[in-house]
Amino acid sequence: MVHSVELVFDPDTEAAIRHIWDGLREAGIPSQAPASRPHVTLTVAQQIDPEVDALLASLAGRFPLRCVVGAPLIFGRSQLILTRLIVPTADLLAVHADVYRLTLPHAQPEPMANSLPGQWTGHTTLARRVHGHQVGRALRIAGRPSEIAGSFIGLRRWDGNTKAEYPI
Repeated sequence: MVHSVELVFDPDTEAAIRHIWDGLREAGIPSQAPASRPHVTLTVAQQIDPEVDALLASLAGRFPLRCVVGAPLIFGRSQLILTRLIVPTADLLAVHADVYRLTLPHAQPEPMANSLPGQWTGHTTLARRVHGHQVGRALRIAGRPSEIAGSFIGLRRWDGNTKAEYPI
């Protein structure tokens, strides 16, 4: 399993994303609900040492951080992943770069390439394993509302081995 450092949403933004999850699930599309919590992954590796938590706590003064959940995106080829873009801002990209820099010495092996500053696409996952025949309906559900104005309230470290979150 993987470990990650993630942004967590304020309660209203989280509720709006959960509403989309519910709509997808009701349409028979395998949404993230209820097993997960809406989040945005900043960096991911096979192992992230818990010692990083104290370093990441130095970023607490940057929260809350305003965000806009934008258009739906699809990743993958055969196993499609439905997401919503997190509209990039200078502040968001700076937080991402600092999280990456602080986490790098504590990640084994190095974080995955798609979490490198300059290669990262901020997004929140809505559904995994979406089949081609479901894409049109999934996009209609996932795209409403067209924008969600919200905020990130902080960071968490996720331990995929134990399925535990550690608020920072």
